[in-house]
Formats: sequence, structure tokens, C-alpha cells
Amino acid sequence: MKWEGNRESDNVEDRRGEDGGYGGGGGGFSFGGRSIGLGTVAVALVASYFLGVNPLTVLNLLSGGSGPAPVQQHAPAHKPPPDDQMARFVSTVLADTEDTWGPIFAANNSQYVRPKLVLFSGSTPTACGTGQTATGPFYCPGDQKVYIDLSFYELMKQRFKVSGNFAQAYVIAHEVGHHVQHLLGISDKVDRARRNAGEKESNALSVRLELQADCFAGVWAFHADQARHILEQGDIEDALNAASAIGDDALQRQARGTVVPDSFTHGTSAQRVSWFKRGITEGKVSACNTFAAKQL
Repeated sequence: MKWEGNRESDNVEDRRGEDGGYGGGGGGFSFGGRSIGLGTVAVALVASYFLGVNPLTVLNLLSGGSGPAPVQQHAPAHKPPPDDQMARFVSTVLADTEDTWGPIFAANNSQYVRPKLVLFSGSTPTACGTGQTATGPFYCPGDQKVYIDLSFYELMKQRFKVSGNFAQAYVIAHEVGHHVQHLLGISDKVDRARRNAGEKESNALSVRLELQADCFAGVWAFHADQARHILEQGDIEDALNAASAIGDDALQRQARGTVVPDSFTHGTSAQRVSWFKRGITEGKVSACNTFAAKQL
């Protein structure tokens, strides 16, 4: 992926190394609101997948409630150091999503509100409760921020055998896809529907939401490559490998050797690959209506 020399976003907060108990990764979970993310890396593998339940259900049970949690105080955020190569990379990817979604929203007589990207280590306060490294990258609609512990990329290499800059960019683009859903009002509609649904139906809605975010990541890649020629040979394959590796069926099979479709919250490997490919092939938001699709 060609990224060096491209614009870096100013909307990056570096909270790594903060004091106050948020950098150790020790304490328990306190997710009071809903954090939408790739997730299912540690807690989901250990608890959600072994128990066969929705990861958000586990987090809400641990928190003892479902209402929005107050944002805890933390040290003032600062920009990443200029010599931090990985921080520069994610800042560039974020800028690229800004340069993609801004014109798309403008073409539809709307304004794209740029999200913040927060770099943290261990844990950090969010408007959705305490974000943990163990949940993987996630988006919090309460503060319109994407959170990522960059050690996740090392986990991708070691546990899922997935590497490459474009696969790493896909992770950011997926979470920004959730931000787009929030701005379009899609996430709120899904959350309301899930509150009135049983677990099976709730999980099915979550799958459609996640697959749409995969498709939106593909839409970003389509436009970014057209405008800035970022793709190199093998990049798309890397992203497809990432989407395949984090399919619910692949993760469940890896964790416990069996698959429980009713507990899926993100979609199968084949579904995630299919919707990302649809986005990167067609490059249209309208192509990503997973909620109208009869078959995913």
C-alpha cells in the first residue's frame, strides 16, 4: 500500500503511556454503553465464543447495566511523536478516509463530521465506558471516536497470520465505517430494533451492521485508489485475508472447534469477504445495503 508522503490527519489523540490507571490493562470491564468494533479478540474468544453469546451481552453483564457511562477524566491528549512510524501510518489512513467520505457526504448535500482516532495502551476512558485492549479496535458513537491499541496489529500477525499495510488500513476503515453508520442514523435504528428483539434476532441485526461496515471499508478503498492510487499488488488479497480471518465461524472454530451460527455477531468469513469485495468493486454507498439483502 502506498501511503508514505500522503497527508496525515490532525484528528489523532495519543493516550499511550498515560498515568491514572488507564495504561496497565489490568482492571475489569465497565462498558455501560455500546462500543461497536471488530472486537472478539481476547474477551470474546475466551468468554463470548466459548459461551456462544453476544460479546456486548458479556460486557453489559460485567458492567451491571446498559446505560451510557460518563467519560472519565484523563490527561490532555497529544499528537503522536513524528518518528513513530505506525502512528504516522494510522494517521495517514485516517486522513485518507476523511478525504474519501467528505466528498461522498457533500455529494448528498450533507456534511461529514470527522471522527477522532485515539491511540491507547491497556485501557482508556471513553463515552461508552472503559475501552480495553482485549476488545480489539472499536468505535464509540457516544464521543464519535475510533479507539485502537496498536499492539492489535501484532496480534493480527501472530494469531491470525494476517499482515500487510492494506490489511491494517482495512481495520481502521471498518471502524470509520461504523462512524459513517452513526452519522447516517443507521446505528441508532439498529440499536432501537435490538432492544426490542430476542438474542437471535439481535445478533442477526449486529451481523448486518458489521457487514455493512466491511462494505463501507471497501467503498473507501475504491475511492482512495481512484484518487490517490494507493493499492499495490497483493493489497486486496491481504485485506480479504484479514476479513476472512476474523469471520465469526473462523474465530469460533479456532476457539472451540465448533460453530454456533445463532451467536454470530459479525458474519462469516465468506460474508465479510463478499461485502468488502462488493464495496471495493462498486464504490457506492447504495451497494452496501445489507439490511435489504435477502441473502448475506
